[in-house]
Amino acid sequence: MDAKLLLIILDGVPHRNFRRLFGNLEGWVDSGDARVWTHRAVLPSISASCYASIHTGVTPAEHGCTGNGNVFRLTHPDIFSEARRAGGVTGAVAHSFWSQFFNRHPFDYVRDVEYDEPEAQTIAHGRFHSMTGYGRDNQMTPSDVDLFASLTNLCLRFGLNYGMLHTCTLDSMGHRFQHESHEMDHACFVMDEMLAPFIPRWRQLGYEVIVTADHGQDARGHHGGRGALQQETALYYFGPAEGPPEDTVIDQLQLAPTILSRLGAPIPDTMKASPFLR
Repeated sequence: MDAKLLLIILDGVPHRNFRRLFGNLEGWVDSGDARVWTHRAVLPSISASCYASIHTGVTPAEHGCTGNGNVFRLTHPDIFSEARRAGGVTGAVAHSFWSQFFNRHPFDYVRDVEYDEPEAQTIAHGRFHSMTGYGRDNQMTPSDVDLFASLTNLCLRFGLNYGMLHTCTLDSMGHRFQHESHEMDHACFVMDEMLAPFIPRWRQLGYEVIVTADHGQDARGHHGGRGALQQETALYYFGPAEGPPEDTVIDQLQLAPTILSRLGAPIPDTMKASPFLR
C-alpha cells in the first residue's frame, strides 16, 4: 500500500462552531487548499456509537454499540482491519474506547496505553488515554498539541498508511460550559491554532487529511438525539480527490468506504454507503 491518509476527529463540534470559530481551517477553504461539507452523524448521536459507525460503516442498530456504557470488541470489518488486510500500516492516538472497539476489550491501563504490534490485524501502533475520573470539575483530557505530536511521531517512525486521532477536549468543554460562552469560543480558537501547524507538515509527508467531528452539540451542550445541532458537524478535506458539490451532506456511514477507497483497499460488503471522494 502506497496511499496515506489521516483522519482527525475533534469530538463534539457542531457545524456552526467549525464554520465560525476555526479561522485556519476556513482560511484554507478560502484559498482552495481544503474543501468542506456538512457531515451528519448516525443515531444515536452519542460518542461511542459514532466512533463505531465511522470505522465500520454500519449503524449502531447493526454493530450494537448503543451508547458510551456499551463498549465492546466489535465484530464487523472496519477501516483498520481492511487497511491491514491490504498491507497497510495503521496507527491511532485516541480515547481508550477505540482500543476496546478494535483491538482488545477490556482496556488494560498498562498493556494498552501504548503499544507497537506490527502483526496486529487492526491497530498496529496505539497511543491511548482513558480519561478515568472525567467529570464536570475535571475534564481529564490531554493537551491536544501533545496528541497531534504523538500522531506525527507515529507517522515518522512507522510510516503509517492510515492514522486516526481523536480528542475529547471540545466535547468536554461543551458539556461543561455550553456553546454560547467565552470559554467555548476560546477553546475552539486554541484547538484551531494548535492543529494548524500540523496540517502542512502532514501534507508534506504525503498524507491526505480529513478533519471532522463525531457529532455536534446543541446550545445546552447535549447530543445523542436528532436535530441539526446534535447531529451535524463539518468535514474538511485536504487532498487531490474530487468530491461532491459543497451543499452535499455527507452521511457518517460514508466515511469508512471513502477512506478505504482512498487507501486503495477493498471495501467489504458490510459497508453499503457510497464513497464521497474519487
